[in-house]
Amino acid sequence: MEHPDWLWRTPEPKKSYDVIIVGAGGHGLATAYYLAKNHGITNVAVLEKGWLAGGNMARNTTIIRSNYLWDESAGIYEHSLKLWEGLKDELDYDFLFSQRGVLNLAHTLQDIREGTRRVNANRLNGIDGEWLSPEEVAKVCPIVNVSQDVRYPVLGGTWQPRAGIAKHDFVAWAFARRADQFGVDLIQGCEVQGFLTDGNQVTGVQTNRGPINAGRIGLAAAGHTSVLASSLGIRLPLQSHPLQALVSELLEPVHPTVVMSNHVHVYVSQAHKGELVMGAGIDSYNSYGQRGSVHVIEQQMAAALELFPIFARAHLIRTWAGIVDVTPDASPIIGTTPVENLFVNCGWGTGGFKATPGVGWVFAHTLAHGAPHELNEPFTLERFTTGALIDEHGAAAVAH
Repeated sequence: MEHPDWLWRTPEPKKSYDVIIVGAGGHGLATAYYLAKNHGITNVAVLEKGWLAGGNMARNTTIIRSNYLWDESAGIYEHSLKLWEGLKDELDYDFLFSQRGVLNLAHTLQDIREGTRRVNANRLNGIDGEWLSPEEVAKVCPIVNVSQDVRYPVLGGTWQPRAGIAKHDFVAWAFARRADQFGVDLIQGCEVQGFLTDGNQVTGVQTNRGPINAGRIGLAAAGHTSVLASSLGIRLPLQSHPLQALVSELLEPVHPTVVMSNHVHVYVSQAHKGELVMGAGIDSYNSYGQRGSVHVIEQQMAAALELFPIFARAHLIRTWAGIVDVTPDASPIIGTTPVENLFVNCGWGTGGFKATPGVGWVFAHTLAHGAPHELNEPFTLERFTTGALIDEHGAAAVAH
């Protein structure tokens, strides 16, 4: 599909908006769409220092699932998955949403305990989930090596049939087109460099294209929200790391689902065009570098080949890194800040893409009402002082 003409239109910013959203990735675009659709707020600008969806939205591994352990996480991700299931028709745009299922493998007794616990927790929350034996794993994905004569034998796995993948850039264009039709300004090449303030409230942003006034401002720029917030004296509990991924050459269809392994730390699907898409771990050092790291990639490839011997002769085409903001409990921050009229949506780690419509929905509600939606109320910044953490680190099957 060719890039639509409207994608390159960048209007001149107006002097004032009801809402400014910083970051034209999936979250920013979805928020703008739901502000218009759900709340009738169309005097909105989405500001992007680069180009539309040119950040993490173009660098993720496209996995969509809701099989998280804790009630709070399950709530927002399941809300998102339900939106995904009707989004193609709602946005009138085929972004190739494929519910091919997600399989999380278990290699140790602890993996089995964690996996069966998570399946039971999912079922209690009305989320589809099953525990599979090694033989059942092989039926779902015949190319997985379930031999016991390997370093990390497959002892079973969790299975969420409704999970899947979608084409990430198409998702961004779909939200952008509908937001544009509602009258939202999508302004590319517009870097937010600071804020206009009056006492303890923000009144606008300073950009490379001049000052812009705003009633409320939402920060949704992965890797940069903490930098912008710090200019107002807000220290967000975030660390930014490169998250590694790669794709292979185009292949005939061989991989029917999405397979994840937290223990050996690799996750693999096959994209619609045919390339294998593989995600791995984060680099341990803090960085904003959007590039592949050889030592992480080597470990990723070794893990992938143990699980999928069939991939041994596939050729690597490209590696890259997205920037993930990681909180102490590996759960996002969505809500108000100590500065009036400033709101943040950050800290998603690896969960950002799958949450796109759901977080757009709740962040739009938060910006429209000045207070969190019930689904994102547990994810406010205050939890790091009250101690009400949502510790998905290691509980959510490949969480950073």
